[in-house]
Amino acid sequence: MSKKSLTALPEVFVSDGNISKAVYQAVERGELRKLGSRLYTRNLDEDPKRLIRRNWYILVAAYYPDAIIADRTALEGKPADDGSVFLISSKRRATELPGLIMRPRSGPAALASDRPFSGVRLASTTRAYLENLRPTRERAERSARTLSRTELEERLDRLLRQRGEGELNRLRDEARVLSPELGYEAEAAQLDELIGSLLGTRDAAMQSEVGQARLAGQPFDPARVELLETLFTALRETVPERRAAPVRSAEATSTLAFFEAYFSNFIEGTEFSVEEAADIVFEGVIPTERPADAHDVLGTFRVVSDLPRMKTLPHDYRTLRELLLNRHAEVMDARPDKLPGMFKERGNQAGSTVFVLPNLVEGTLERGFEFLEALGEPFQRAVFMMTLVSEVHPFADGNGRIARIMMNAELLAHDEERIIIPTAYRTDYLSALKAFSHNRQTAPLIRMLDVAQRFTHGIDWRTLATARAQLADHNAFEQGEDAKLRLR
Repeated sequence: MSKKSLTALPEVFVSDGNISKAVYQAVERGELRKLGSRLYTRNLDEDPKRLIRRNWYILVAAYYPDAIIADRTALEGKPADDGSVFLISSKRRATELPGLIMRPRSGPAALASDRPFSGVRLASTTRAYLENLRPTRERAERSARTLSRTELEERLDRLLRQRGEGELNRLRDEARVLSPELGYEAEAAQLDELIGSLLGTRDAAMQSEVGQARLAGQPFDPARVELLETLFTALRETVPERRAAPVRSAEATSTLAFFEAYFSNFIEGTEFSVEEAADIVFEGVIPTERPADAHDVLGTFRVVSDLPRMKTLPHDYRTLRELLLNRHAEVMDARPDKLPGMFKERGNQAGSTVFVLPNLVEGTLERGFEFLEALGEPFQRAVFMMTLVSEVHPFADGNGRIARIMMNAELLAHDEERIIIPTAYRTDYLSALKAFSHNRQTAPLIRMLDVAQRFTHGIDWRTLATARAQLADHNAFEQGEDAKLRLR
């Protein structure tokens, strides 16, 4: 066996009579490593369990060339937690390797809908659902051959959220066609009832939390709720610095509210100079060429400058809903096409971040509110509230502004300093939100808002002129990535 032929072999392979002598010699020379009976690898260093698990489907074809990958393995697309891979094969004996055990069973032959996969066959999605509905014996010492009813409900709910009702109906229709060929008519009836219940046309008992929520008419996005739980846990472990809002004159309070509205709109692309924005807010000037943009700034200012109303906090989901809709209606009043005071009717996204689907908005907000109620510190609640609204994105437009309004309401109600996001801090703000959405990173988000609150607390807001001069001195109005222009 030459070095060239060695590199042509798979990373992990099963030896046979044609190459056994050459393989033995390569092992003696230290060019191959033995992992198990007739099992070898070119990788001389990596842990055998990791190697074998990574190449599990190649090994299925080597040990069971007639196999159909079936049961839970066909739906999950990977070995179970204990390394079990479930197969249909004419061979009955299990094969145990480091980190992997292939468990064959008898079963119906492959159908045309079962796809070729790395030398064997992979049960179609529809067949896999039917197989996972078949009764199995519980074995405490190993993973079950099939997914539980709860796991199936959660998987179907995810399919419904990602691909819509048409995908579930297609699955149900295909099951009716395939079930007689497989002898799985009873399982097809179960699948029909399960899908019907998720779609609201049946009322079968549901075992999963998401299934029960759909039956109750309040479905939610479980992935978003799990993400929010990550933030909740991190915030519970955070001891924030208390920054009491100083006693301010009416003018100082109005100035602070003005810059909160100004920067909050600038982040969203509603860009005015400070002079233009001041004329809109304090002089009632509405630019004829940009009336809707002007009303966005004015509407935001009206909400954040009304301290008694800003200090109103929700005490249950009903009042949370009411506050969200009322504040959105006031901010977006000049944009009827954005449905002011109404939750979105179509899905939305920002870049690669896809937000909660319209029919899951209320259920997800309600679940998130349960976490909020368990947080005690105002800063903790403010961070969570802003992130909850941002992650759900319940409106067609104006979500960022409403998220920051709801955040500052939590702080103001407890006489703590607001959080303002200056233009120069926009990239940090959006990057922290993205790191949380995509990678579950909570530390950048919490740290970023803490820095923004400290910055806000340090500005002299007594007059518009003094505040503007100090903000400019600290680069608050700067745009771009130049490090020299970053917020100081």
